[in-house]
Amino acid sequence: MARVIVVGAGVVGLSCAVRLLESGHHVDVVARDLPLETTSAVAAALWYPYRAYPFERVTAWSRATYAELEELAGREETGVRMLAGTELHRTRKPDPWWRDAVPALTRVSAFRPPYADGWTFVAPVVEMPVYLPWLEGRVEALGGTVTRMALATLPDRAEVVVNATGLGARRMADDPSMVPVRGQVVYVEQVGLDRWWLEPSEGAGPGSGPVYVVPRSRDVVVGGTDDEGEWDRRPDPDTAKQILERATELVPDLARAAVLGHKVGLRPARPQVRLDVEQQGGTRVVHCYGHGGAGVTLSWGCADEVAALVGQGPTPDR
Repeated sequence: MARVIVVGAGVVGLSCAVRLLESGHHVDVVARDLPLETTSAVAAALWYPYRAYPFERVTAWSRATYAELEELAGREETGVRMLAGTELHRTRKPDPWWRDAVPALTRVSAFRPPYADGWTFVAPVVEMPVYLPWLEGRVEALGGTVTRMALATLPDRAEVVVNATGLGARRMADDPSMVPVRGQVVYVEQVGLDRWWLEPSEGAGPGSGPVYVVPRSRDVVVGGTDDEGEWDRRPDPDTAKQILERATELVPDLARAAVLGHKVGLRPARPQVRLDVEQQGGTRVVHCYGHGGAGVTLSWGCADEVAALVGQGPTPDR
């Protein structure tokens, strides 16, 4: 069994810590931002493989995470629910590339303009203000720790380090391929919505980001934007207005919902998710970052693989 330091306390880092602890390792999580301060806390957290590659590995990780979240949905304290919803498109589309990650997907047969295609399926919806503290509590219940610590570099005196730093990997792993994808959301009052709605991103430019309406127990998360390379975390009033206009076209009931708040999160995007092992001196580093807009969606599948890599032990010298 190894002594492991997990760097990063978002949904990926905490999920990795849980799996490692369940495997018998000694685990400490250290991070500049505690769980409710991370990008994960802003997420609408609808299970959906968004801006994450390569497709084959992402589908497998998504499938594993779907199964785990479905099991957790049976426990009210986790904040996970299984909700039916609809994804709509304005032109005809083939089945989604991640089709095999969900148990059932049904094409919609009737549409109202301007929509021309779509499908319905049941997906996990995760209330992050509930789920992240639950994950942190799970880490601690298993004997791990979560500590605020601002690091300039990855620890170099540990047996194993799991690098789950998200955008921080630009510096921590010297990885310039990591870029922010700005996502702005609006929180509105719950007006009786009991299913989610999604219109994926179409094209490029202003107003081309995804539109999503994700109901939670006390509010509804409405998004969003998809601004690659943008670091600004300040909510923009004009963007918020545009988000609500597009979302109300998708879900007319939102017209009567009062606005409760605004937030911006920076998705940690990369050409491909990085999940591999690197030897740095006497420390084995397992990199697990670059999940784009699918941190929640990939979290348990990636955590399973991280635990398997740590369990393999160091590679013998040849």
